[in-house]
Amino acid sequence: MGAVGDTGIHTDVRADSGDGREGGRGQDGDREARPARGLPRHWLVLLLAAAVAPGALLVLVGRGLEEPAVQAWRTVCLAVTVQAMPFLLLGTALSGAINAFVPERVFSRLLPKRPAFAVPVAGAAGVVLPGCECASVPVASSLIGRGVTPAAAFAFLLSAPAVNPVVLTATAIAFPGSPAMVLARLLASLVTAAVMGWLWLWLGRAEWLKPAVRHTGHRPGNSRWTEFRRGFQHDFLHAGGFLVVGAMAAATFNVAVPRSVVDTFAGSPWLSVLFLAVLAIVLAVCSEADAFVAASLTGFSPVARLTFMVVGPMVDLKLIALQAGTFGRAFAIRFSTATAVVAVVCSAVVGGVLL
Repeated sequence: MGAVGDTGIHTDVRADSGDGREGGRGQDGDREARPARGLPRHWLVLLLAAAVAPGALLVLVGRGLEEPAVQAWRTVCLAVTVQAMPFLLLGTALSGAINAFVPERVFSRLLPKRPAFAVPVAGAAGVVLPGCECASVPVASSLIGRGVTPAAAFAFLLSAPAVNPVVLTATAIAFPGSPAMVLARLLASLVTAAVMGWLWLWLGRAEWLKPAVRHTGHRPGNSRWTEFRRGFQHDFLHAGGFLVVGAMAAATFNVAVPRSVVDTFAGSPWLSVLFLAVLAIVLAVCSEADAFVAASLTGFSPVARLTFMVVGPMVDLKLIALQAGTFGRAFAIRFSTATAVVAVVCSAVVGGVLL
C-alpha cells in the first residue's frame, strides 16, 4: 500500500517539477494548450444558467397546469432549490479555494503521529474545512498517498462534507428555532466519522485498499486562480445537478406518495429512521442542500430527519461509485455498508437524547 502511494507521488512530482522545461511542457504545457477543453470561455454564463435555468424550466413546464398537486409539487421543488442554492454556491467556492490555495501537507503536519489520536483530530478538522462529498474522496486519496494514515483520511472524508460551517449554517436556516437539531447533526456526524476511523484501525486490511492516487490542490507552475475557478466550476455544476434532482425527488415524494404509506413508516420510530436512511442513499443530495430536503419531510420524526442528514453526506450512490473508482470495489462495499450502519445507530442514539 505504501509503495503504491509513494510511486504515485514520485511520478507526480517528476511530472510537475521535471524542470526541465520539457517535463512542464509535456504535461502542464499540454493542459494549457487546450484551454477550450478544460474550461469553457463563457464559464460564468454557464454557472448562472445552471443556477437560474432549473427554476425557469420548472415554472414554464408547470404553467397552465393548475391542479393542486402540480402546484404543490412546483412550490416544494422551487422552495428547496432556491433556499439551498446560496449555500451550494458558498460551499463550492470555499471548497475550490481550499483546493487551490491550501497545501495538502498542512493536514499531515497538523495530525498527531499516533493513528488512534489522529482519527478524532482529522474528523474535527472537517468543522473548519468545508468541502463537498465529491471533493472529499480524491482529497482523502491524496492524503493517504502523502503518508497520512488511512484511518485519519477516512475520518476526514466522512466529516468534512457533514459538519463544515456551510452545512451547519444551512441546517440552522432549514430548522429555524431548533438549535438542538444543529447540535445533534454535528455530534452524530463527528461520532460516526471517529468510529469508522477506529474501526478501520481495528479491522481494516491493506488488501481492501487499492488507492489510485489523484492529484488535488495546486500544481507548481499553474495559476492558483485558474485552479480555483476550474474547481469551483466543476463542483458547482456537478453538485447543482444533484441538488435539482434531489429537490424534484423530494417534491415528488411529498406529492405523489399516498399519505397512508407515509403514515405507515412515519408511525414507527425504527421504520421511519430506516426509510429516510435509504432515501438519503438513493437521492444523493449535496450536503449543502440536504437540510432543506429534510425539513420538507414534515411527516417524519426529528430523529428520522436527523438520520437523513447524517447518512446522506457519508453514504450515497455517487459516493459509493467514487469510492469504488478511487480505492477499489472491495473497499467501497465494506466501507459504505459499515458507515451506513454506524451512521444510523449514532443518529438514533444522539437524536434520542437531544431531540
